[in-house]
Amino acid sequence: MKKTGFGHGKYNGFGGKLEAGETPAEAAVRELAEECGLTVEASQLELVGRLLFTFPANPEIDHDVHIYIVRAWQGAPAETSEMRPAWFDVADIPYAEMWADDTYWLPAVLKGKKISGNVVFADNNEDIDDITIRTE
Repeated sequence: MKKTGFGHGKYNGFGGKLEAGETPAEAAVRELAEECGLTVEASQLELVGRLLFTFPANPEIDHDVHIYIVRAWQGAPAETSEMRPAWFDVADIPYAEMWADDTYWLPAVLKGKKISGNVVFADNNEDIDDITIRTE
């Protein structure tokens, strides 16, 4: 559960912005540690998707997201000032408390597929105006 900043009040994956000189994988490793205290090596990340999110009413929040799965880590998840970790059985994933696009691509990733696509949000920055998801 995101507690602050962009996406607050929604269940969301761990992640954030790239810092100078970082690769997306390095940023994912850093963000995971910062947001819930888990430690992973970049080699433990499995790239399973890439989505381009467009917010026409607020283009400064457009983002290019690399989606990784981690199957092994060190440490125990802990709540931080930014996130409250929660795990769900696949059948109990709370899609109503997540970004509207998650229902279109997360089930495919959880079934082992790789995805790519584009999501265009409506002017309210919540509803989807257009979406294209491709699976491999």
